Amino acid sequence: MAKSLITIVGPTAIGKTAMSIEVAKHFSCEILSCDSRQFFKEMRIGTAVPSEAELQSVTHHFIHNKSIFDAYTVGDFEKEAIATLDELLRKSDVAVMTGGSGLYVDAVLNGFDDFPEIDPEIRNALATKYNELGMAFLQEQLLALDPDYFLTVDKGNPQRMMRALEVCIGTGTPYSHFLRRKSTQRTFNKILIGLDADREVIYDRINRRVDIMMQQGLLAEAERLYPQRNLNALQTVGYRELFDFFEGKTELDFAVSEIKKNTRRFAKRQLTWFRRSADTKWFDYNTDPAEIIAYIEGQLTLHI
Repeated sequence: MAKSLITIVGPTAIGKTAMSIEVAKHFSCEILSCDSRQFFKEMRIGTAVPSEAELQSVTHHFIHNKSIFDAYTVGDFEKEAIATLDELLRKSDVAVMTGGSGLYVDAVLNGFDDFPEIDPEIRNALATKYNELGMAFLQEQLLALDPDYFLTVDKGNPQRMMRALEVCIGTGTPYSHFLRRKSTQRTFNKILIGLDADREVIYDRINRRVDIMMQQGLLAEAERLYPQRNLNALQTVGYRELFDFFEGKTELDFAVSEIKKNTRRFAKRQLTWFRRSADTKWFDYNTDPAEIIAYIEGQLTLHI
């Protein structure tokens, strides 16, 4: 049988972890996590990493393998992930990859083009403008220069938006132009599974997950991380809102409601990203794992 990578995608809180574990158990293989927030070992509750029982049930890679103090790019991840997959696919005919970070998923499946060097002065000028004018400035500029990437980027992440803008300005070409400009030839076959649900269901699952995170101690976790709040890894939903609370900008109830709202917006962007691929087979999140496994087995027989 040819080597195959089974990739399970979908919005946050849809049940990707549980489904990937069922699939990996059936095929007796390991899981490569593709969630850019779960790399960082200091961030556990707010990133919804798999439970200890889940991690013990199937071997996972790229969970808490980095520190928030480490510089780590999607290019770094691509190189490490492909090297890991090479090892996994020497041991087994299949491997499973799952996660909600579309850019990182695409980097593994299709490759990630190198970006040209950008004049540091452009980056400095953008940082100065951001400090003066705030997030609205970055949003307006990115919408004007790269409306395609604007649709999918986390609009509350200034680092990611400034990175896109510096490429747009420094090259005169939209940032999205450099993403997956041409597919890199991979040595494995690709089987893509998407999990989805009605919007109301997704939103309810997100709201309940945030409530559970708060019960599990997200507030205390965010408070421990607050001194490092300016690090790139912490410019993310679930932490930014609580940092505002610590600074007296909001009340706690409002901060929690903002986490829910911003996570719902993030889920919408995830679906926009993943639905671009015509190769993804979509299933309702409540689908029996046996049905999805049967579909995968059918796809695998095509590559014998």
